[in-house]
Amino acid sequence: MKQQPEPFNFHSIAEFVRRFLPNSQAVALALILLIGFLLIYSLLDLLLPIFVAIVLAYLLEGLVAKAEKQNMPRLPAVLVVFTGFMAGLGYLLFILMPILYSQTMQLFQHIPDMVEAAQTQVMRLPEMYPQFISEDKLRVFMFTIQDELLKYTQDLLSVSAASVVGLVTAMIYLILVPMLVFFFLKDKDNILSWCAQFLPRERHLTLHVWREVDMQIGNYVRGKVIEIVILWTASYITFELMDLNYAMLLAVFMGVQVIIPYVGATLVTFPVLGVAYFQWGLTDDFMYVLAAYAIIQVIDGVILVPLLFSEAVNLHPIAIIVAILFFGGIWGFWGVFFAIPLATLVKAVLSAWPKIGEKNLESIY
Repeated sequence: MKQQPEPFNFHSIAEFVRRFLPNSQAVALALILLIGFLLIYSLLDLLLPIFVAIVLAYLLEGLVAKAEKQNMPRLPAVLVVFTGFMAGLGYLLFILMPILYSQTMQLFQHIPDMVEAAQTQVMRLPEMYPQFISEDKLRVFMFTIQDELLKYTQDLLSVSAASVVGLVTAMIYLILVPMLVFFFLKDKDNILSWCAQFLPRERHLTLHVWREVDMQIGNYVRGKVIEIVILWTASYITFELMDLNYAMLLAVFMGVQVIIPYVGATLVTFPVLGVAYFQWGLTDDFMYVLAAYAIIQVIDGVILVPLLFSEAVNLHPIAIIVAILFFGGIWGFWGVFFAIPLATLVKAVLSAWPKIGEKNLESIY
């Protein structure tokens, strides 16, 4: 006898939905998170200047708020902060970027010499350890590395040669983004009031989560910017005093490596010590650079991080790595930069999410 299929159990589905969305507050928060994620994911390329301007305005809002606490009116505070922002942008575009471009081109020109010197050193290994390393296999390995480096260099040159459209786009962004940042700061209250009318009325849980996360994200991002500037400045002064080649380029690497916890410090070790080795070899100067690099990393981990991020939410290293891979894969650089704040948001939402069985679910928030 043929067995009849079991009827579709709507009750179990309803029970699952009731457990996941136990009240209207949870429904409102879920809708806001879902719509916000879909808008950013689907419109990021199209509305990138707006998203970048929102991020920058959010970062600068902390400075404006501090100025307002000193009894400075909103508009003058915005003008002062925005002027400082434009001065920093001008330094980045007209002073720092030409230096980085020049040093990057010099580094690319010296890469063949570095590879040849490394090959000479490596090819001595079969003579020193013939029982472990075969000269033929090592030669094949070195040729493979040379081919990969050549392809990588050619790809970089082809990208830079085909970057006219990207340059035009960047020029448009340089006009739009500062303008948007100014108006986001100036008309913050009006813009938030306008956006609020599209949100659900039952949003007390959403406001509770936002207040909890806002401090964490603001402290983290502003602290990360301060950490980048401090490490960049300290590294540049150190490398310049030691007469290390490509000092500014390596100092920028030292600064931006803090964006990727754990992984960044490991990756930046190779260019810094590699440049020092090919410049001086295993001499005292190389050891001085190695010691200075280690001291800077220790100061960052022991002093700067606890001082700047004392109020940050503790996240497990696995959670941080997963967040970097997930959000970086979705949103690229900005996903990596905001991986920890976004992970903090996820943690705060999970912690604040109402559970079925709690008393007065509608009145908790």
